[in-house]
Amino acid sequence: MITEIGLLQIILYLSIILILVQPLGWYMACIYTDKPCGLNRILRPVETLFYRLCNIHPTQEMGWKNYLSAMLWFNLLGLLLVYALQRLQFYLPLNPQAFSAVSPDLAFNTAASFTTNTNWQAYGGENTLSYLTQMMALTVQNFLSAATGMSLLIALIRGLARHETSQLGNFWVDTVRSTLYILLPLSLILATLLISQGVIQNFKPYQTVQLLQAYTDSSKPLPEMSKGHAKTLIPTISQQIIPMGPVASQIAIKQLGTNGGGFFNTNSAHPFENPTPLTNFLEMIAILVIPAAFCYTFGMMVNDKRQGFAILFAMLLILIPLIFITVSMEQNTNPKLTQIGILQTPQHDSFPGGNMEGKETRSGITSSALWTTITTATSNGSVNAMLDSFTPLGGLIPLWLMHLGEVVFGGVGSGLYGMLMLIFITVFVAGLMVGRTPEYLGKKIEPYEMKMASIAVLVMPLVVLIFTAIATVTHMGAASIGNPGAHGFTEILYAFTSMVNNNGSAFSSLDANKPFYNFLGGIAILIGRYFIAIPVLATAGSLARKKIIPKSVGTLATHTPLFIILLVSIVLILGALTFFPALALGPIVEYLMQWV
Repeated sequence: MITEIGLLQIILYLSIILILVQPLGWYMACIYTDKPCGLNRILRPVETLFYRLCNIHPTQEMGWKNYLSAMLWFNLLGLLLVYALQRLQFYLPLNPQAFSAVSPDLAFNTAASFTTNTNWQAYGGENTLSYLTQMMALTVQNFLSAATGMSLLIALIRGLARHETSQLGNFWVDTVRSTLYILLPLSLILATLLISQGVIQNFKPYQTVQLLQAYTDSSKPLPEMSKGHAKTLIPTISQQIIPMGPVASQIAIKQLGTNGGGFFNTNSAHPFENPTPLTNFLEMIAILVIPAAFCYTFGMMVNDKRQGFAILFAMLLILIPLIFITVSMEQNTNPKLTQIGILQTPQHDSFPGGNMEGKETRSGITSSALWTTITTATSNGSVNAMLDSFTPLGGLIPLWLMHLGEVVFGGVGSGLYGMLMLIFITVFVAGLMVGRTPEYLGKKIEPYEMKMASIAVLVMPLVVLIFTAIATVTHMGAASIGNPGAHGFTEILYAFTSMVNNNGSAFSSLDANKPFYNFLGGIAILIGRYFIAIPVLATAGSLARKKIIPKSVGTLATHTPLFIILLVSIVLILGALTFFPALALGPIVEYLMQWV
């Protein structure tokens, strides 16, 4: 049962997102179509100077192959730089803790992760990475990987909007504008707000403080020799090390760019990343606002706002019920705990009951469940609660949202271009059912587009299921499981689902910082990004060359409630049919085992 305060929070959150969709969507459309919108006039000299320094010709457009080549080389360079910074960080400045070089397998996994907007983290940031690595490697890639996804989406939109041309724009211009006019200003505003609420931003060495009350730590016994006899000494802890660092600048872009990688190991559950209910709410707004606004941008750029609103409503039609299901599942009591007499029912208004295990008390159940749902819907992957502690069905929803391809808003750019590939499939299926020519926005959807869309849709489930099977049946994969049985299988399934979908969240009881998971996971991350981006750009190039077909009585309207319902059905059916057997072995059977 959802509490009244929880219901109000969900309604307020969704209302603010919907209010921001049109102004931000209009602004981004102006940026990409080079229309005046205020800020581009102010920053135009900076943009022009950057082009001159990098020898970029902004008026020179690219075909899809050149656009793809520029994107791949740019991302490869980013991957190599992130890898090098990790391997050399001991010799570089801004390393007050003198952290040693990151191991080759972990450095490869992290480089692949942050270059592809995945931000999967198999390490604890405050114990592994220097300030320089956090800033120059991770924070920079948070901007550039997000800008890459936004540029790919704009190229696909141009392919739909243009006709009888091979030109899709200029990758370098799209990336610069995404960063300079959209991501940087929004990040500056959000970082300032976060700092005002207590999120830290400094270069201080870690601080050692005296505890108000010392305690003994029996988990770390020390051997001692006394008069020739060995005995165990239990250490007394009287001090604590408090990590510092440039946190707010990274947290702002990690949320706005749907990156998700945290400065600290506990991510957005850490009080230095997310200290108050206001920062929690602002960060949730930041996660969803750009992907949602892109729907309006799409409608403006194809000169039919109804198409953008249709996609927005289709995404909300999937997301909203899943939010309520997740919150409801976490508000329920755990029958196993009830059997042993642990109180889970409400005693007064301030304690609504439910599953508080693994959740921050300053966030509560509704905020934790809402955060979890939107981060796995948007490929953000940040967490403010321990997903491993969710109820079986509460953990199933974020897992299944990723199984849908993270097209329910999805990552900045990548979510919408993934949804457009599913729209092409929907249009084709509808045409087969009613005998109409498959068309979308005046462009015929022919066998070539269907092949590319099929590749884009099938790559993710194929890689997830194959890699999960490999990890499950091999000793190296199974040795990292934190819990046996159905829950352990879910840990592995969730890990590869998250990596291939470029999400980055995890059931954290899986010990993934092993060469097996670092190398296999890094490969999964790269496949999940580029084996979908390539057919997307190929489709954009094909669509741009086509002629516009005038509407006729045989044209299927793609902005009506009927088409929205058909699109939602295709999305849900593909996710359900592909992954239901795996889900049945994991969270579903775990739920049934609760009652045994």
